[in-house]
Amino acid sequence: MKNIINILIFFCLFFLPGYTGAVEKAERITDREIIESLISLKEGQAALNKRLDDGQAAMNKRLEEGMANLNKRIDDTNRRIDDLRLEMISRFSVMQWMLGIFITLALVILGFVLRLQWKMQSKQVEIESSLATQKEDIAFLKTLIEKLIPQQQTAS
Repeated sequence: MKNIINILIFFCLFFLPGYTGAVEKAERITDREIIESLISLKEGQAALNKRLDDGQAAMNKRLEEGMANLNKRIDDTNRRIDDLRLEMISRFSVMQWMLGIFITLALVILGFVLRLQWKMQSKQVEIESSLATQKEDIAFLKTLIEKLIPQQQTAS
């Protein structure tokens, strides 16, 4: 048993301090070092905030310039649209005049054609009535001749 205790002691003396020796002991930090590191962190954060603010200001400036350019382009586009609208209005007024003249000429020609047709119809009615009277006269004369001719043939 004495051997076992010796082995345990030997084991404890040589192997256990190795495990504890692997952990490094940190030096003790003083309050002054903590304050200095906090100051440096605050300075770094302030510098970072300044960089962010400068970046944001630059971005705002670029956005304002972009918006100004965009507004200028929109104004130019609106001006061009207004010019096109005025040009279209003038073209439509010319087209309206041309269409009005065309319709007027078409109505005048239609009026002349209808007047000629009416005159021709009235002439046709007049001619038909005169032909009807002539036909009646011819029929009367034919009947008279027929009445007279058979008398002459019987008399000869």
